[in-house]
Amino acid sequence: MSVVIPVSADWLTLREGADAGSRSRALATRAARMLRPPVTVHDLGSGTGSMVRWLAPLLPGPQTWVLHDWNPALLEHAARATVNDVEGQPIAMRTRVGELGHLRAADVAGASLVTASALLDVLAADEVEAIVQACVEAGTPALFGLSVTGRVTIDPLDPGDRVFEVAFNDHQRRSVDGRRLLGPDAVTVTAGLFRSRGWSVRVADSPWQLGGEDGALIAEWIDGWLAAAVAERPALQEWAEEYARARTRQLAAGELRVAVHHEDLLAWPP
Repeated sequence: MSVVIPVSADWLTLREGADAGSRSRALATRAARMLRPPVTVHDLGSGTGSMVRWLAPLLPGPQTWVLHDWNPALLEHAARATVNDVEGQPIAMRTRVGELGHLRAADVAGASLVTASALLDVLAADEVEAIVQACVEAGTPALFGLSVTGRVTIDPLDPGDRVFEVAFNDHQRRSVDGRRLLGPDAVTVTAGLFRSRGWSVRVADSPWQLGGEDGALIAEWIDGWLAAAVAERPALQEWAEEYARARTRQLAAGELRVAVHHEDLLAWPP
C-alpha cells in the first residue's frame, strides 16, 4: 500500500519555528559525532525542508541532502533554500519524488544518516518496519523527530481537555485504506524494532511549548485537534464548538498556554 500524506505548505511554515525550538539538540549532537565527511543525509517526508534547515547547520560538511517526498511542489520549495553546514559552507540538495510506503535499503544506499520529522506517527507498523529494515540493511543511523506522544497540557485546565485528547488519539490510530496508523505508539514501536535488531536507541522529549507569541499556531492546532476528535466521535461536535469558543477567548486575552508533547528518536548500529 502506498502512502500519501496530505499537508499544506502554510501549515508546515506555521509550525517550523515551534519544531525548531523543540527538536532534541542533544540527539542531533550525538548523531553528528557518528558522521565522517563527506556526509549524505536522506530526509524522508521532507515537506518544505524544515529538518534540513534545522539540522544541516549542526552537522559537519561537506554535506549532500536527498529530500524524499510525494509532493513535488513542497520539494521544490525546500530545495530553493540556501543552507550551510556547521563550518558555514553551503550544502548540496537533491530531491526525490515518490511515495513513502515501503522504503528499501537501495533507496538510502550510501547515506550517512536517515532523518524524518513528524512522519512516524502517520505511518502503519509495516511501513515503519520497512524504514527500520532499510536503515539496518544499509547500516545507517537514523534520527527521527517530533512524533506525537498523544499527551497535551493546556493551561488553564478545562474538563474537555482529556475527552478531546482521547478522541484525537483514537483518530491518530485509525485505519486508512486498510492501514492502521501508529499515532502515539510510533516511537515505542520504532524503538522496539531497532532494539530487536541489536541497535542502540535513545529517545528524548521534544514538546512544543506554546504561549502568547504563538497565537496563530495555537489557534490552528486547536482547530485541527478538535476536528480530528469530532471526526472520530461526532457526538462531541456541540461540545467542541463550545470548547473552541472558550479557548479562543482565552487566547485573545493572552491567557492560554499549550504543551504538545512529542518524542525524538536516535538509533545506531552496534
